[in-house]
Amino acid sequence: MSTNIAKENGEFQIKVGIFQPLFFFNKLNQLTMKFLFSIIFCLFFSASAISQDKSIDFPDDFFGIYKGNLHISSEKGNQNIPMEFHLLATDSVGTYAYTLVYGEGETKQVRRYTFIEKSKEKGTYVVDENNGILMDTKVIDNKMYTLFEVQGNLLTTFITFESGYLDFEIIFSPTSKQTTTYTENEEKIEVISHPITTVQRAVLQKQ
Repeated sequence: MSTNIAKENGEFQIKVGIFQPLFFFNKLNQLTMKFLFSIIFCLFFSASAISQDKSIDFPDDFFGIYKGNLHISSEKGNQNIPMEFHLLATDSVGTYAYTLVYGEGETKQVRRYTFIEKSKEKGTYVVDENNGILMDTKVIDNKMYTLFEVQGNLLTTFITFESGYLDFEIIFSPTSKQTTTYTENEEKIEVISHPITTVQRAVLQKQ
């Protein structure tokens, strides 16, 4: 706080200035903000460096057996069933055991497939159902994507591997219910919409 001494009516008066403390606090706030931004900047790039160091090695990082419940939501209602997903190494390089298990007891279904690497660099794989059916699969980081059509249904599968669990999801859309519309201009661009009638989702814990 500053003071000024002025002579008024023959007497010295002390006048207190308020601008100096305001200036001081403004400078303090600016320095504090710069310091905080520097800390945030350093933390952001440190986290980025750490994430780059922890590169994903698919599928090796996610080998294992995963178990949980599959939640099915459809136009007929909701249903829960036990489910397992197995992804295991084999004696052949680039070939892996891929198994889906649904239900338990007398209703248990075990589907043993083979997961084949086409190009690890491009993230292209094939799910071989071992009955003549092959389904292309795209892998980006820790996520698998598969799109196929069977018996008049479009199915999209997403499998996301996380630390200690995976997120499994299948979306169904019957091609018979698709609708077609067009843009209202000279181009008349056709757009085909596929309504989603069933969603299957499971969070499976690694054993």
